[in-house]
Amino acid sequence: MSRRVVYTRGGSPADVLTVVEEPEPAAPQTGHVLVRTTAFPVHPGDLQAVEAYPGNNGQPVPAGVEATGVVEAIGPDTPVAPGVEVGARVTVFPHPGAWSQWITAAARMVVAVPAKVPDEVAAQMLVNPITAVMLRREAEAHASIGYDGVLLQTAAGSSVGRLLTAVCLAHNISVVNVVRSERGAAELRQRFPDVTVVATEHAGWADDVRSAADGRPVSVALDPIGGKLTESLLDLLTPGGRLISYGQMAAEPISLPASMLLHKSLTLRGKTIGRWMSDTSAERQASDVAAAKLIATAFKDQFDVAATYALGDLAQAVEHAVRPGKIGTVLIRAW
Repeated sequence: MSRRVVYTRGGSPADVLTVVEEPEPAAPQTGHVLVRTTAFPVHPGDLQAVEAYPGNNGQPVPAGVEATGVVEAIGPDTPVAPGVEVGARVTVFPHPGAWSQWITAAARMVVAVPAKVPDEVAAQMLVNPITAVMLRREAEAHASIGYDGVLLQTAAGSSVGRLLTAVCLAHNISVVNVVRSERGAAELRQRFPDVTVVATEHAGWADDVRSAADGRPVSVALDPIGGKLTESLLDLLTPGGRLISYGQMAAEPISLPASMLLHKSLTLRGKTIGRWMSDTSAERQASDVAAAKLIATAFKDQFDVAATYALGDLAQAVEHAVRPGKIGTVLIRAW
């Protein structure tokens, strides 16, 4: 038998996610690869999808989109990526229903794990790095980024935030990081001593951002939070600046005066890994996956693991994944 994580209705993930048993999969057909999963990450987006699920018809919906494991079989006459062979370590993304002990995935979604990448990094090798690559590309669409412009990012202590900081440093992009607490700021300064970190628990944090910019334009803000913070970020942006939203951590909606957009000619844009999966060309996806593998190899130390849980401890794992102050990604062992 095989075990899989599913849900039948929306709601709190700790309450609605459950583990079911099902028969082990048959041999893969042409175009598919059978993977024995070893671990999978719990991403915030995975849990948001569960919370927002509108259905309630009792039909189980498989959870998760990313997992790592070992190739057990390859369908006949199936072209695969370099390094994908029986016995090889791979990461699978995007694959709806990745939180399972066995995955029969489309071959194009199966990516070989570089030899230098440890298993705990392999389990989170694609979603977060691809998100960082996607956000960097969006930021650099503004002509000043990479030159005199400053990139401002909130939730900078998150897994994506740390990777993006490392990428910005490697590509000489000026960045100012924003976190919630001074404790989080101190931890991030230790990781990146050359990058300014500002904590919003201080009343004058916006002035600290302006001081860090030192007269340069704050051209782009990257924000996965939303809510009341949005107005402060827009106020910090230079005329012609862009706010790129890629999450919805805040409970309250975005509220801001229209005059701020009009008089400063600001742009608001939303980006998600879900839209990347549906809107990005196959060529661009292949390029981004290659970049993600390079990030996983070059910045292994930025792939922190907050904790690793057994599949039987699913509820505790998803509760930990949304815990304030968590550093790193929560992983679940499939066996």
